[in-house]
Amino acid sequence: MSPRRRREPEFMSYYGRPILKEPTWAATDIAGYLFTGGLAGASSILAAGAQHTGRPALARSAKLGAFGAIAVSAVALVHDLGRPSRFYNMLRVAKPTSPMSVGSWLLAAYGPLAGASAVSDVTGVFPAAGRLAGDAAAVLGSGVASYTSVLIADTAVPAWHESRRELPFVFVGSAAASAGGFGLLSAPLDESAPARRTAVGGALVELAATRVMEGKGDLVSETFHTGTAGQLLRAARVLTAVGGAGAAILARRSRVAAAASGAALLAGSALTRFGIFAAGQASTRDPKYVVVPQRERDGVRPATVPA
Repeated sequence: MSPRRRREPEFMSYYGRPILKEPTWAATDIAGYLFTGGLAGASSILAAGAQHTGRPALARSAKLGAFGAIAVSAVALVHDLGRPSRFYNMLRVAKPTSPMSVGSWLLAAYGPLAGASAVSDVTGVFPAAGRLAGDAAAVLGSGVASYTSVLIADTAVPAWHESRRELPFVFVGSAAASAGGFGLLSAPLDESAPARRTAVGGALVELAATRVMEGKGDLVSETFHTGTAGQLLRAARVLTAVGGAGAAILARRSRVAAAASGAALLAGSALTRFGIFAAGQASTRDPKYVVVPQRERDGVRPATVPA
């Protein structure tokens, strides 16, 4: 009697339901929060550099950009939480192993410093204290610009978790590109050299890290190429590349070119965050993005997973 052929098991989710619940966050709230937080943190670093190198117009525009961006970020976060008391409740404990707890304390400390620095610069009140607040905001700005990558990677969402090694570089590069872009858009040409360098460096890091993240060739990375996420990320790459090239070649000679390059970099940075957010949502809808990577990590041959 011939031996019975072994049949590969097929995976089916319970009643066709997704294994993971799709994030219920609104894109305008959370993706907007990711973008404006990065813009704020990197702008504070740029403002401190401009302040200490004798570029007052660039310093002022970067300080105002940082304060405005963190205010919008806080509004988006509170709107997603539903009511302000929920943010205050997160400050009742400090847990270094929790990205959410660390981020809450970062925002609580950074926001007032960025605000005090901007107000002092505009009004001329307490200039020494304002400069000190700006320096402190710059120190915290690096954390504000980068912690959100850890925040979303430390979840079960496959596209975010599987990209945990690349996301910090994508977010930091994107934050620097947006801060440099805002500086090009708002500062005079004779003071915009640091903004140009920040924009070009940030764009290069963002494009390189995004390429690595999207080109890993694993199953989950396909969510960055398809659907809404693919469209947003392709547009983001084009805008970031065009803005970075304009900042490097044209922005030093033309105010119009500088403004156009800055606007392209800002738009590219925003679309990068919205595209990554959309990829995370897409990766929770299909069970294969959850099951196949788990089996590969466990050394088990992936089962056939119906689309």
